Amino acid sequence: MADNRIDIQRPQRWDVPFWQEGSLGARRREMTEKDVDRILTVPPFSRIDPKKFPASTPYRGVLLNDTRIRNFSKGDIAVREGDYGNSAFFILSGSVEVVLERLDQSLIGRRAPQRKNFFSALAQLWRNPSQPEVRSRRKLARAGQPVPSWERDAPTNVFLEDVSVIIQGKATATLRPGEFFGEIAALGRTPRTSTIFAERRCELLEIRWQGLRELRLRSSEVKDHIEGLYRSRSLKTHLRETPMFRHLGDGDLARVAEATEFQSHGEFEWHASYNRVAELSQAERLQMEPVVAREGDYPNGIFLVRSGFARLSETYNHAERTISYLGRGQSFGFEEVAHNWRHKEQIPFQHTLRAVGHLDALFVPTLVIEQYVLPTLKEPDFPDPCVPKAAGQLFERRSGPLKQIGPETLEFLVEKRFINGTATMLVDLDRCTRCDDCIRACAATHENNPRFIRHGPVQGRTMIANACMHCLDPVCMLGCPTGAIHRDSRHRQVLINDLTCIGCGLCANSCPYGNIQMVYPRDAKGKLFYDQFTHSPIQKAAKCDLCADQITGPACAHACPHDALLRVDMRDLETLSKWFNR
Repeated sequence: MADNRIDIQRPQRWDVPFWQEGSLGARRREMTEKDVDRILTVPPFSRIDPKKFPASTPYRGVLLNDTRIRNFSKGDIAVREGDYGNSAFFILSGSVEVVLERLDQSLIGRRAPQRKNFFSALAQLWRNPSQPEVRSRRKLARAGQPVPSWERDAPTNVFLEDVSVIIQGKATATLRPGEFFGEIAALGRTPRTSTIFAERRCELLEIRWQGLRELRLRSSEVKDHIEGLYRSRSLKTHLRETPMFRHLGDGDLARVAEATEFQSHGEFEWHASYNRVAELSQAERLQMEPVVAREGDYPNGIFLVRSGFARLSETYNHAERTISYLGRGQSFGFEEVAHNWRHKEQIPFQHTLRAVGHLDALFVPTLVIEQYVLPTLKEPDFPDPCVPKAAGQLFERRSGPLKQIGPETLEFLVEKRFINGTATMLVDLDRCTRCDDCIRACAATHENNPRFIRHGPVQGRTMIANACMHCLDPVCMLGCPTGAIHRDSRHRQVLINDLTCIGCGLCANSCPYGNIQMVYPRDAKGKLFYDQFTHSPIQKAAKCDLCADQITGPACAHACPHDALLRVDMRDLETLSKWFNR
């Protein structure tokens, strides 16, 4: 039995400190106790009480292992618009410039995704190993060891050669020592909203999100500081991106921003209760969803969804039925507010808005909308007329694609929270012949290891397969102690770094949909890898990566001979409607 195993050391959270993750080229430097002493002299770090941290993750340990100091020269990009944030920055010295407008992507070092060529893709058919979940012994065994710099991927700084020309005519803002940036994307698992580069030579403390989470959890000083930044920066960005506010000048936009409130509904870690809630009746599930605005109430303002999801429902006999769902960037209440401003006949909210899981929303009072927005709004920008429903009558707000999706299907998608997916796998059971070509194609592109299961909840003739949906709100990333599960900035998939995955299973347990599997790696001869101290088999998390490196895209959909399989973004209501009505 001993001949069929290989003993290695299981990686621990701080086996690979943040400063050892990747190579920072000539700017790479080790975090030392002296660096920690220096950070502890700078507010807000100097005001944090170390006693609030548990012995397992001491305050100094967080600073030593979850931060790194990076030096940037003038023109170096610190963060790029569109990249998914896994870390935040604190300015120790120098200054950075925030570009408040969109830049040409080619100017900020972003390249097109690299895919395998035809011959590399073809070679997978005979180069794949015969054993399941094969890993290189050398690569896997070094996971807990420092990696030589020449073997690391090098996230070298991207340099803007002529900053003044690139940002000419663009709105910018300057951040100076003592300020944070990037914390919104790091904590919310969202893309960066701006490109930020070094205005002059500067020194930045980069904090990976696991450390930022610990600091925010244990320290009210850091929490208050970050939430203040979150409110001001997120608000301005969101308002600029919302069509009803785009025409406003800086002065009026500032007045709207001043009157806007931030609201949070539901549980940020909603996945923890997902399975328990799923077992409740429809009425019980509905009662557990916090009401943001109720049908029949006076429309005292509009709600802008900043993150998360909301259910839009209406009274139906003595119950409620779902007619739509809202996600990031969508609004509620604007139709009613605009109607009341333009007509003598006043109407209340025509629907009920509930938080599904967790919802962050901006609330703009009606008085502010009537004073600054509606008088200056052009006629084409006004919402469609809002026709109030008579007593007992169903109000058909749904139009276009949504009208073609049946209410039972909408209930199913919202209650199971499949609306979270950007690459949800739909299988048409009327067309599927169970030939398993999709599974064989998936296995062929992943070294003979299929990354999904052709099984899942069914609605009508459509099955939602157990395949990673690459969610808008990927809660699987919440608890990962090493950051092994992360967003890919190029393709936007949720990926797992096999090297830094410690096999704790938190991501698999956190995924509400059961789309992450824990596998047991082995070498080419079939020998399992064992932890040399606990003598238990080493585990790794595995899931669909959407075939980002394949010429064809998702191999499962490409291989289906009967057009029975589709990977779809649940925000694409037109494609979704065609699928359910074809």
